[in-house]
Amino acid sequence: MRRHIANAGWGVLDYAAYPAMMFLVAPLVLHRLGAAEYGIWSVTTAVISIGGVIASGFGDANIQRVARLRGHEDPSAANADMVRTVRSLLTIHLTLGTLLALISWCAVPWMAVRLAHAQPGQTRECVLALRLASVLILLRALETVPVSTQRAFEQFGSAVRINTGVRLLTLSAAAMLAIAGRHVVSLLLATAVALTIGTALQYRELCRLLGSPVLRPMLDRASLHTLLHAGLFTWLQALGGIVFGQLDRVVLGVAVGAAGAAPYLLCVQFAHPIAGLTGSALSFLFPHLSLRVTTATRSELVKTLLQAFLCNLLLVTTGAGLLLFFGERLIRSWAGPMIARGAAGLLPCVVVGSALMGLSVTATYALLALGNFRLVAVASMAMRAIMLLAIVLLATRHGLLGLAWVRLSYGVLCMMLYIPLWRRLRDYRRVRVLAADLDAAMPEGVRS
Repeated sequence: MRRHIANAGWGVLDYAAYPAMMFLVAPLVLHRLGAAEYGIWSVTTAVISIGGVIASGFGDANIQRVARLRGHEDPSAANADMVRTVRSLLTIHLTLGTLLALISWCAVPWMAVRLAHAQPGQTRECVLALRLASVLILLRALETVPVSTQRAFEQFGSAVRINTGVRLLTLSAAAMLAIAGRHVVSLLLATAVALTIGTALQYRELCRLLGSPVLRPMLDRASLHTLLHAGLFTWLQALGGIVFGQLDRVVLGVAVGAAGAAPYLLCVQFAHPIAGLTGSALSFLFPHLSLRVTTATRSELVKTLLQAFLCNLLLVTTGAGLLLFFGERLIRSWAGPMIARGAAGLLPCVVVGSALMGLSVTATYALLALGNFRLVAVASMAMRAIMLLAIVLLATRHGLLGLAWVRLSYGVLCMMLYIPLWRRLRDYRRVRVLAADLDAAMPEGVRS
């Protein structure tokens, strides 16, 4: 239990550290560099983040695979298969990261012209910044390999410490360089140095875990098949999350205007951490349940899931209760009384919707641990598409209140993931057969 609490704390730190530090550093960078260069910095940072997420979408498949191998009764043979799995993941992320980096690199001239259209003199700086961002996409993809493997071993602390240190170093360097009058390219060079150091440290931890002095890309047919079969759906889910996550804001802005959308967007911004923090705090459930599937009886697995759900419920109700009580005051102090009045009627629906999204975390992690990657990905993309369609239909007819009801309805849809989870757990044989499937997928020397 102590390890789970520690992992939950590390998950929360991993989620909250960067936004908290950015909240302190961003005003300084904006003041020192000006709005134009701050905009370039923000866009290039977003390019790195989005590209890194898309290029590293197979990490969850690696977590499930390695966590299940930890439960195998022949540790030495299982460790050899872990090494093959991790090296195969390195091949996938190296290939995908290189492809996305090249696409981004080729698109730089087009992006730079549009990013600097108001100030053509900054086009060259935009080109250099975006070129650096393209390279860092590959580095972010490679970083996910050791981070996901450490999570599979339920060792969150070292990975989060390194990530937090890299973020602190990056933002501290950005603040100091901005004070010194340096430009955006210098800030991104500092980011590249910090991320390179952090990635090297993550791989050192990975080699320590696996007992392997060197990790090189590898084409192992069985491991590649397993990772691609499950990881394709998590990659599509990550891609869909980025696309739909941006499109709903675009549709909303077009439908009601930027000023009219402000109360709703602020409510969403304040309520989103309920689901985000809950998902990060309970992220240890995924590797833990993946291991339990291969070793626990049905009753033991159900007991573990009930305990996880109660923790999930406690986290969600605490966060939602605090926001319902203090949310309007926070929005008033943040944006003023006029927007606060517009948000007052929206906040309860948005908060409850986010709370329901957060409450579905246990079901999501459990289904992934049971191998239902396709189900989770298809359900997630279908629900996001329904939400986007509802926004298009309701934004012009019922205004912001209709959008708040959409957010609430989306939370209800997320809770429906417990239905397939219950069906999977109802049949004991279908749970236990997963371990047999794992053995069948292993090379002959690894099977018990």
